[in-house]
Amino acid sequence: MSVPGSWKYLSSRQVIQNLFPGYFALVMATGIIGIAAHQLEYLIISTGLILFNFLAYVILWILFILRIYRYSDVFWKDLTDHNRGPGFFTLIAATNVIGSQLIIQYKVYSAAWYLWIFSFILWFVITYLFFTAITIKRNHPGIQKGLNGSWLITIVATQSVALLGTLLIREQSPASSDMFLFSMICFFLIGCMLYLVIITLIIYRFAFYPLKPQDISAPYWIGMGAVAISTLTGTEIINLLHDSIFSDMDSFIKGFTLFFWSFGTWWIPLLLILGVWRHMIHKIPFPWSVRGYHPSYWAMVFPLGMYTVCTYSLANTIEAEFLKSISSIFIFFAFAAWIATLSGLVHKVVVSIFQSKK
Repeated sequence: MSVPGSWKYLSSRQVIQNLFPGYFALVMATGIIGIAAHQLEYLIISTGLILFNFLAYVILWILFILRIYRYSDVFWKDLTDHNRGPGFFTLIAATNVIGSQLIIQYKVYSAAWYLWIFSFILWFVITYLFFTAITIKRNHPGIQKGLNGSWLITIVATQSVALLGTLLIREQSPASSDMFLFSMICFFLIGCMLYLVIITLIIYRFAFYPLKPQDISAPYWIGMGAVAISTLTGTEIINLLHDSIFSDMDSFIKGFTLFFWSFGTWWIPLLLILGVWRHMIHKIPFPWSVRGYHPSYWAMVFPLGMYTVCTYSLANTIEAEFLKSISSIFIFFAFAAWIATLSGLVHKVVVSIFQSKK
């Protein structure tokens, strides 16, 4: 998932054939920043982003379905690849982010239910196909070549199922809500466990294997994004525990939630330092340029937006109003990153059109 060093014009057939598996991170990033803008009452921005997001979601699904139909061999090769396979988990997270936008911004529960069911099916299929495929394949890359930040999207996808599920519980009847809440708590804990396992391997990769500037690609920001969405999911679960049979779990979930928020905050300075090392010292192009843009940069934008939202939600849940000042500042960094990455995408498309006319 490293950023390529050069870029050239691709035909529409090549665009579909080479469609980046993690491109739905664009929808994830746009959606969560839209939610952050809604929370902080930037309503014009939040409305514009949700309209943009619906359009992007539909277009990406069209391209994705065409890729499966026309290039099924390439699709299956990507799904079973250690580096590209985790990108497919963005389909799950993007679907749940869209559903969360519908509930948080417009209180539309019916469509969100269908999206949650669809995302659960996607989660089951992609999770077990991917992990089965990489387990039974004959040739395994070492941890140095086979592990990168994109693996953390498996956590984001799992927590997104739990997050949208907890938002939907408010519309459940009391008789069924406890059972559904139990299921969402289990999803939350599965995501927590996956994070502890995968992040341990990633830090091991950082510390004991040589890293090139190209290796520190944008998906490593998911190290922060995964704990941020775990924090947000935890806060939503806490808000539901008081009126359920699981009220005794309140302290446990609160402790775990604050634990993840703290670790997510720890990640931010390290990722910024590594970004300076990558872009300033080793001159890797920035994402707003044609040579620097790569769809994996959306995986950097998403954590910034998610950290904004989860901090705001945590402040409400534990009644720590001083934390809201972090969200009110952080949203500008998130939106600036979104604009920068979108500029790279637009720049690339414009150059593509210009070159196609030559």
